[in-house]
Amino acid sequence: GFEDACAVVRPGFDASAGRAARAEAGAPQDTYTEADLYADVRPALAALRADGLMVGVADNLTAHGADMLRGLLAEEIELVAASEEWGAAKPDPAFFRRLAGSLPFAPGEILYVGDRWPYDIRPAAEAGLRTALVRRGPWAVLDWESEEARTLPDFRIGGLLELSGLILNANAGGAGTSAQSSTEG
Repeated sequence: GFEDACAVVRPGFDASAGRAARAEAGAPQDTYTEADLYADVRPALAALRADGLMVGVADNLTAHGADMLRGLLAEEIELVAASEEWGAAKPDPAFFRRLAGSLPFAPGEILYVGDRWPYDIRPAAEAGLRTALVRRGPWAVLDWESEEARTLPDFRIGGLLELSGLILNANAGGAGTSAQSSTEG
């Protein structure tokens, strides 16, 4: 789980103690600021929007966290889908069915980008969405070379800046059917 991933990436880090310290200091658990974004997020989202694609974030979020992301990324995204608001959380297939049903595209025209194959890629694919596994965070260390990470996603990317070209190529017929982008935050 998360604690195991933290131990690999940052030995000695105690995620539970970190959460407790934040709570004791009065900080909400789901605070998002510019500092929380990977460096490629804004330029990648801008490129996708410039390509005329609908872009959104769908994740296991509280309603408060979703509102924070809506404010933080208001210019770049059109949708924030929060598990708390939907009553289903990843990897529940209902989360991905709800996502597919909330967009004006067929499931096979949606590209779901995630960093974990068991929580993102497998259930999104089972819902009929196209998938891209991004090499990011502690899961890149733990899962990237696993059989599932190599075989389940339609695409494997090193970062979000690869998405624009990948989607344009796919939509031009270079990789099968067309895809829209819905990034996992």
